[in-house]
Amino acid sequence: MTIERVRIGNLQIAKILFDFVNEEVLPETNIHRDTFWSGVESIITDLSPENHKLLQKRDDLQVKIDQWHRTHQGKHTDIDAYKSFLFDIGYLSARNDNESFQISTTNVDDEIAQQAAPQLVVPLMNARFTLNAVNARWGSLYDALYGTDVISENDDCQRTKEYNEKRGQKVITFARQFLDQSIPLMDHCSHIDAMKYTIDNGELKVRILFTINRRIEFK
Repeated sequence: MTIERVRIGNLQIAKILFDFVNEEVLPETNIHRDTFWSGVESIITDLSPENHKLLQKRDDLQVKIDQWHRTHQGKHTDIDAYKSFLFDIGYLSARNDNESFQISTTNVDDEIAQQAAPQLVVPLMNARFTLNAVNARWGSLYDALYGTDVISENDDCQRTKEYNEKRGQKVITFARQFLDQSIPLMDHCSHIDAMKYTIDNGELKVRILFTINRRIEFK
């Protein structure tokens, strides 16, 4: 798939990112788009050489670590020897009490400063990558159930290379019953009928699907 790009100075920005920043991010910041993109170009230009050096150092360390494991097979439990090796190659460095420090910052989003939230960098054009990043940060009950033996593999519910829809439905049923037992909803509602979860003024709101006289209604 060819990604359409926009040239800004010496940069080539994916148009989908360019439009998102210009139309949805910058209008609320009072930062002009020319100022923003010139700043991005300056940062990339200044830091790219240093970044390449760090990446090369990481590759060099990885080669040494891989070689150590090849020549020390079966000795992975010798933690002292392994730590000594990591110090020798510069992967670890000694630190004394005088080097202890703390960093204080201001104007940091709550999702970073106070509460856990998705922070992995993923391509937004691939929805599954984004979903996996969220699951990796928050943890997914569905994903955890699907991949473990909590859900039986009987009745054609095996874990297969491709997604097993029947196992998936069994996961959903189990998870919603678990939520009913662990976090029951008010007014005799059930997570089994939940259509959507949202946060409104700090409170959890659940959209419930129920039927009356064969008509589908929402609460």
